[in-house]
Amino acid sequence: MQANAVVLLSGGLDSTTTLAIARQAGYHCHALSFDYGQRHHIELDAAERIAHSMQVTRHKIIRIDLTQIGGSALTDADIAVPQSEQPESETAGAGAPRPSGIPVTYVPARNTIFLSLALAYAEVIDALDIFIGVNAVDYSGYPDCRPEYIRAFAKTANLATRAGVEGADYRIHTPLINLSKAGIIRQGYELNVDYALTVSCYQANERGQACGKCDSCQLRRQGFIDADLPDPTNYQ
Repeated sequence: MQANAVVLLSGGLDSTTTLAIARQAGYHCHALSFDYGQRHHIELDAAERIAHSMQVTRHKIIRIDLTQIGGSALTDADIAVPQSEQPESETAGAGAPRPSGIPVTYVPARNTIFLSLALAYAEVIDALDIFIGVNAVDYSGYPDCRPEYIRAFAKTANLATRAGVEGADYRIHTPLINLSKAGIIRQGYELNVDYALTVSCYQANERGQACGKCDSCQLRRQGFIDADLPDPTNYQ
């Protein structure tokens, strides 16, 4: 019998690749997305398209309002999303140092909140596997994308749940955590991921067109360049 798995699906490139990996591994995938007041709300439309295209077992969108907390350019309209006119140099290569400091696009405790809700859902559907597309190589410097954080959360999951106390072993899968953005894209292409369905931009417009200037756009664009594959992103 195929096991159930909860897959966090934002509608972006990384989470979509993660979903494809979970499907290839044979899981019944229950995709979980979050309407948390994000500036790039259009990504949820992408998540719905992707969930339908990849025939997930079920797709749920959970609504939480992180605008009440703020503190991020993604949840506070008074904080501007940083922009750059040019992508990073191709010669920087995978794993090149990112700018120091945590950027204003970091949403306080976001992955902890998301993983906690994914864990609750996993308990309900008898799933012991949770997939999340965090990356510690080509990423924006977010503290909740690091391997040590994921290990700590997995330990918490097995201490804080009925199933864990009764002897079950929750597993947090992070198949992209050590891959470059180019490596992620190459793997996605091997799994026939349609990246034209995805939205990564922090300030995409209502048609899903990417700005091409925010950090997420820069990382995505450079990933396709380094992978030597066509970029299907619809830029403004």
